[in-house]
Amino acid sequence: MSIKQISDENFSASIPSEGVALVDFGAKWCPPCKVLLPILSDLEREIGDKVTIMQVDCDDSPQMAGQFGVMSMPTVILFKDGQPMEKWVGLRPKDAYKSGIAKYLS
Repeated sequence: MSIKQISDENFSASIPSEGVALVDFGAKWCPPCKVLLPILSDLEREIGDKVTIMQVDCDDSPQMAGQFGVMSMPTVILFKDGQPMEKWVGLRPKDAYKSGIAKYLS
């Protein structure tokens, strides 16, 4: 599996109505976003069977970024059963994302 790229056009259809999804709002030019990519790839390898991990490029999809109040990048939003539950602004260590996800996997 790999991290799915989503956009304004397919965002709603891409968020699963059941289960946990992690959506990274970032941009190609953003240095912290580049650091986050290998962290998300590691998470995808470790728990990708339990969590859907996706990315939104805020430059290409400003509508979704605005809808979710993304003011800084990266912003990672965790969805549970289609609803936003957690929002992490700025780069965090892998364990922060992992422990946040774990709360919603039960």
